[in-house]
Amino acid sequence: MSALLKLGRLARVQKLFTPAAVRSVSDAAKYPKITTHYTICPREKDERWKEVDMERFVDEVDIVIVGGGPGGMSAAIRAKQLAAEQGKEIRVCVVEKAAEVGGHILSGAVVDPVSLNELFPDWKEMGAPLNTPVAKDKFSFLTETGRLPIPIFKGWPMDNHGNYVVRLGHLVKWLGEQAEALGVEIYPGCAASEVLFHEDGSVKGVATNDVGIAKDGSPKDTFARGMELHAKTTIFAEGCRGHLSKQIMQQFNLNEGSQPQTYGIGLKEIWEIQPEKHQPGLVEHTIGWPLDKFTYGGSFLYHLNEPTPTVAVGFVVGLDYQNPWLSPFLEFQRFKTHPLVRGTFEGGTRIAYGARAINEGGLQSLPSKLTFPGGCLIGCSAGFLNVPKIKGSHYAMKSGMLAAESVLESIMGESQETAGYTPKSYPDKIKNSFIWSDLNKIRNVRPCFHNPLGLYGGLVLSGFSIFMGGREPWTLKHAGPDNESLKPASQCQQIVYPKPDNKISFDLLSSVALTGTNHEGDQPAHLTLKNDCIPVDHNLALYEGPEQRFCPAGVYEYVPNDEGGNMKLQINAQNCIHCKTCDIKDPKQNINWVVPEGGGGPAYNGM
Repeated sequence: MSALLKLGRLARVQKLFTPAAVRSVSDAAKYPKITTHYTICPREKDERWKEVDMERFVDEVDIVIVGGGPGGMSAAIRAKQLAAEQGKEIRVCVVEKAAEVGGHILSGAVVDPVSLNELFPDWKEMGAPLNTPVAKDKFSFLTETGRLPIPIFKGWPMDNHGNYVVRLGHLVKWLGEQAEALGVEIYPGCAASEVLFHEDGSVKGVATNDVGIAKDGSPKDTFARGMELHAKTTIFAEGCRGHLSKQIMQQFNLNEGSQPQTYGIGLKEIWEIQPEKHQPGLVEHTIGWPLDKFTYGGSFLYHLNEPTPTVAVGFVVGLDYQNPWLSPFLEFQRFKTHPLVRGTFEGGTRIAYGARAINEGGLQSLPSKLTFPGGCLIGCSAGFLNVPKIKGSHYAMKSGMLAAESVLESIMGESQETAGYTPKSYPDKIKNSFIWSDLNKIRNVRPCFHNPLGLYGGLVLSGFSIFMGGREPWTLKHAGPDNESLKPASQCQQIVYPKPDNKISFDLLSSVALTGTNHEGDQPAHLTLKNDCIPVDHNLALYEGPEQRFCPAGVYEYVPNDEGGNMKLQINAQNCIHCKTCDIKDPKQNINWVVPEGGGGPAYNGM
């Protein structure tokens, strides 16, 4: 990099600390307007919206559940079951941004059936799609050319005896069918975009998103207002880093006293492999190569019992990584080229791809308050995930069921201090459940990897913690928020990744094509920026534009802005697969993910 270019980038960084008013005129000329979404550019101040009818249709129900994943569906089902047992009739409504139930679920998972056993004791007779019991477990440490087996002891978190390899999207779709049979109202393709509040500040419900807005933020002739759903209690089951859950946490200060949540990004592909290589029920996990010792992560490979020889392969990278040159997507592609891994895929066909952020913070990072006036958080919205198990679906289901029990108690007679009903017993129910005891046992596993020896020290320390079963008299802290972990690019070794061979490893855009992602092109980008200058002035200047690499869908791209060599950020929002990584890893927390028009996004459809 030339000295002149370095000086130019330094000047842009220094400019971040000058008063906004002083540099607003020059910035407006230098940087094109990127964000046109109404959450950043209020419509009340836009002349184009003055004559538009903004009235919403309103419906009132007893319980609104935001998100139709395993947690949301389990909450809806349990609420209707309990009401029926008490001879009561209640309205339960689930709003789901995917066009069909299960459509946004990234499939290929190992599920502990403990919560399903409780929700539907006769689920096998009912035809629940759990067809592949785990038959064999393998856990290994990968070197660049070899594999070192790691023993799996019975009862340890990595032990999958009694679990099932599933297509999670299929299971969620089945849960949706059971919910509808019980009378739950499900609205797929309706994304909740706004939290509504009573005059006393308690949550009143949610509003679904408006449609018919042009890319420049103006109303189209087809503009239609979303609807309001008012409820006695609202349950947020959006999954990891839900945008409304994030707002609720800030509004009610739910994270006061908690450690910052830390995350990983999980990338996944579905393959049809050669029949002779297929072993239904085989579960494999690895750590080590290709990641360096200071980057947390590993792989999984699950063989499903399907009509065709199908496997789900994936790779998880902790988003507290330090090197801005790292690309989680390319690390995943490189992993598949390992000499002891690639053989599984040779001669096979990749049929699907996707990515999702996952919670890794554990007990320390749970909100100090799980409830608020008018509702509660469940599942991954709250952070319930067991990191060494790499499982959270059974926690999502159980927390949804416990929330439903508490909500029924509140709306059936508990005295309330606010207009919105608070499920007061929910936190205690969680603390008395296996969710809390499980997370307490493994609370020190993830922070163990922040040590001078990295992975090697982490294996020893986490092994001791698992052996102790959570009885150690200390609780370790995380290193800090993931967005603060990056080092300047000048201090890190640039990573040169091999070119894809288009047989085992692939490029980003051909992978995105397999997600079925679909966004209306003429709409405001749902990846909003609080400040359009920060990407170039800060992220590109200090970190060489890390959003180009941490995004697993090619959404962010730096392109020439003028003939003078200045750059600008281009947001390819139509590529977004709703993983939320940018919302988490952006160094200045300048990127905010909001729901696109109509929900949009990938169409995994159970994959």
